[in-house]
Amino acid sequence: MVQAADSVAVRFRPVAAGTAVFSELCTSAFRWMLLARLLDEKFASLYRAGKIHGGVFLGRGQEALSVATALALRPGDVFAPLIRDAAGRLAFGDTALDAARTYLGSALGPMRGRDGNVHRGKPREGLLPMISHLGAMISVVNGILLARRLKGIQGTVGAASIGEGATSTGAFHEALNQAAIEKLPLVLVVANNHYAYSTPTSRQFACDSLVDKAAGYGVAGHRVDGTDLEACLKTLQHAADQARAGRGPQLVVAKLLRLCGHGEHDDAGYIDPKLKTSPVGRDCLKVAEEFLLQQRWADAATIAAWRKEKTHEVEEAVTAAQREPTPDPYEEDWTALSSGQLREGNE
Repeated sequence: MVQAADSVAVRFRPVAAGTAVFSELCTSAFRWMLLARLLDEKFASLYRAGKIHGGVFLGRGQEALSVATALALRPGDVFAPLIRDAAGRLAFGDTALDAARTYLGSALGPMRGRDGNVHRGKPREGLLPMISHLGAMISVVNGILLARRLKGIQGTVGAASIGEGATSTGAFHEALNQAAIEKLPLVLVVANNHYAYSTPTSRQFACDSLVDKAAGYGVAGHRVDGTDLEACLKTLQHAADQARAGRGPQLVVAKLLRLCGHGEHDDAGYIDPKLKTSPVGRDCLKVAEEFLLQQRWADAATIAAWRKEKTHEVEEAVTAAQREPTPDPYEEDWTALSSGQLREGNE
């Protein structure tokens, strides 16, 4: 049985079903998904207990697509995640501790205890802080990719995550049109979870599938079952490889269902019960677990051990963050940028 190593090393190997390499990739991906799910559940519990101020947005049901996006990237690439991309953030280099620090307002966190709890990032490491989920991050990734081209930097890819609702915005149109014209190495990942907050897809677009839009922009389109980890890993790796090879933007559309409300404040009573019992309503974490068991890449005891390990990691992170100080409004340096040397007015 292959033991998972939560490492970026597997990103540099070919994705081939039935090989030890792919089994390592799948088990590593599953462990990131499991950590993200447990971390989300902890944040939801803290929110209900009044310990978190601001919204809590869970990625339940979207972990397979999220982690596959991150694992298709390499160090030096750019990733613009969204509010439901905890699994991808963790696989790309974020930590449970920094996530806990941000949600709990620690002054030691990446946001220093200020701004919204979903806007954190590490730009110097390619992990971009989210501006908005409404398509705004596509143009940010485009700008980075264009800047790298002008600097003569080659071989890097940028991935931007959006929901299907963002495809109805002007930001989506302008950015994808620009990426297509410039043939940027952009992987645009659309999580079609069937609802833009509470607006169903029937009120968002009239085409049969969002992937049909790819042809209109002159870019490659890929469909994938967002509940299937194996399919997500293969599709996202192929899309990233195509973009890296100079074949222009790649539009990946995944069908899945958000298995929770828009946020913890939302009971999601508007979701059609038929969707919940359809294939699109499958829990990707359970599907991935069943796949690992079926392939004999893990057994029940191993998965139980992973769950125990990740639960301990989450509890340690939250406990540490709860003990840390929150910012003092009278002492905090409220400059707009993280580096004081770059604050407005300095040379």
